Amino acid sequence: MNKTELIETIAQRTDLAKKDVQAVLDTFEDIAGDVVAKGGDALTIPGFLKFEQTHRKARTGRNPQTGEPIDVPASNAAKVTAGAKLKNRAKTGR
Repeated sequence: MNKTELIETIAQRTDLAKKDVQAVLDTFEDIAGDVVAKGGDALTIPGFLKFEQTHRKARTGRNPQTGEPIDVPASNAAKVTAGAKLKNRAKTGR
């Protein structure tokens, strides 16, 4: 399911206009992005998802073609964790 299909499905189930649903999703994306970019805090939807920034330490990697060692610098990344309710739905199919 892509974003357009998600908007249509939410609009049908809630009787809201598609443009209103899209505005809510766009705002959610902005807020989640702000929280992850800022770091130090997480956006949590209990039992469903958790969005946060994680720090990756500098390390030595290997070029897969040559096997030559390369330095990989430290960086920040986005981390999304599935909550217990979402994991349970994936396991049971319900």
